[in-house]
Amino acid sequence: MEPRNLAPAPPFDILPAIDLRDGRVVRLLRGDFDHETIYAVDPVAVAVAFVRAGARRLHVVDLDGARDPAARQLDVVAAIVSGVGDAAQVEVAGGLRDEESAAAMLAAGAARIVVGTAALRGPLFARRLVDRHGPDRIAVALDIRDGRAVGQGWVPGDPGLPLEGAVSALTDAGVSTFEVTAIDRDGTMAGPDLALLGRVVALRRGAVIASAGIATTDDLRAVRALGCSGAIVGRALYEGRLTIGAALEALRA
Repeated sequence: MEPRNLAPAPPFDILPAIDLRDGRVVRLLRGDFDHETIYAVDPVAVAVAFVRAGARRLHVVDLDGARDPAARQLDVVAAIVSGVGDAAQVEVAGGLRDEESAAAMLAAGAARIVVGTAALRGPLFARRLVDRHGPDRIAVALDIRDGRAVGQGWVPGDPGLPLEGAVSALTDAGVSTFEVTAIDRDGTMAGPDLALLGRVVALRRGAVIASAGIATTDDLRAVRALGCSGAIVGRALYEGRLTIGAALEALRA
């Protein structure tokens, strides 16, 4: 029998998460600042280690900036970008709610920024960013609670927007990349919310990057099989449940 000519698998990115609080690398449970675990005090060393292990994109979250724009950790982000050099691209999220802060983060070396609250509140904000910087440098965070996309750093009480309506409005504004987080899974290592991710992928309105709950190579295979273009992985890497090398090998297999 002649071997079949199989089409190559589409690219799939693994993005190690580096969440910054007061210059340290931390993880929060379900976004709760009162449930913080500190994993490292040198974020540049953490970033370099991930890249040496094979990561080609990093997902950096400025938790201080998300709560207070005056506390933005621009210098830490710039140090991470400088530390990894050309070996990896760094995307940055956290409190980027105006054009000036977005431009400053890109000027600091971020390859892409992730906006949330301001884009959900006003798709025209996303449109201005896309027009100014290009669609490849702008992603939107869809942080989902009870089926609705919420902002404001996940503080309870934000009524949010219907998921499908938010995606439609943002793609009409030129957004082509969405990072989807099931808030109740974030930091739990309980597995991704495949039903939620499948809903967004099925809309066929842009690339979908999975976030929250991913802990195993099976989780990575599952979100890729759904049609996601990448996955953000955090606590599982820091606690040794998953390694970059094992993840890359599993996806190649």
